[in-house]
Amino acid sequence: MRKVGIVELEAAIAIARRRSFRAASADIGVSPTVLSQTIAGLEARLGVRLFNRTTRSVALTPAGEQFLAEIEPAVGAIHQAMETVNIHRDKPVGTLRINSSVGAARRVLSPIILEFMRLYPEMQVDLVTEDRPIDIVAEGFDAGIRPGDTVPGDMVAIPLESKQGFAVVGSSAYFEGRMAPETPQDLLRHTCIRARMPSGGMYRWEFEQDGRAITVDVPGQLTLDDASLMLEAVMAGAGLAYMAEWWVSESIREGKLRRVLAGFTPSSAGLCLYYSSRRYQPAGLRALISFIEEVRNKNT
Repeated sequence: MRKVGIVELEAAIAIARRRSFRAASADIGVSPTVLSQTIAGLEARLGVRLFNRTTRSVALTPAGEQFLAEIEPAVGAIHQAMETVNIHRDKPVGTLRINSSVGAARRVLSPIILEFMRLYPEMQVDLVTEDRPIDIVAEGFDAGIRPGDTVPGDMVAIPLESKQGFAVVGSSAYFEGRMAPETPQDLLRHTCIRARMPSGGMYRWEFEQDGRAITVDVPGQLTLDDASLMLEAVMAGAGLAYMAEWWVSESIREGKLRRVLAGFTPSSAGLCLYYSSRRYQPAGLRALISFIEEVRNKNT
């Protein structure tokens, strides 16, 4: 029997983690057909079925669960040994997988990710964007980027910015013939662009008034779950929007949008890069952390 190689073991681990041949194939950079053939060959050599497959789902068999439990630490040790060798290189190589919300990715792409790649041309960055919160360890990511107050407590967080501000904005077309709101309660008489959260719930606009935090369930005809669409809608005069300052600051400076209720909008924790405190840090992640700290020191 031909010996089983690490490529086949990595394929099995990817499928077990993602519970999907298609998702696992994207993670390891092969087609679903090639991945399926790899696993079929592995199962044939082992003489057992590792996965139960249907058109809708993939699940480990009891034999598969035992097999994966025993090979994952060994494959992890091999990867760690390979990363340790990278210490002796002048610059790190490999792929860094980062999960981020769409808005956070837009925020950090040019000043952080692209500059990091220029500094380390042998590094590859796989930046996956999705707004739903995920377990970055279970999903096979090296790090995540989210607001600091949403980072799980067992993660190590590296601040990318001190805080994040918010703004209520509307276009000139919207304010034509309308009085601007002077208090958060005035929003109940306005048309607002509502925001749906990744959980499916409706976002209640947050304010600070008379030293206390309040929320307003604003009225509106349009509900969106994407900030870029929200910006397009508010620019078109569809209503008022509650957005992160960095999304709208340029439009405010150019006079395309008008900010209201500035004295009531609070700030929250800024974006952070975060990673598991229990996993070995690959050389690329260590290099990215050092780069972020250098950028932060220059800006303070």
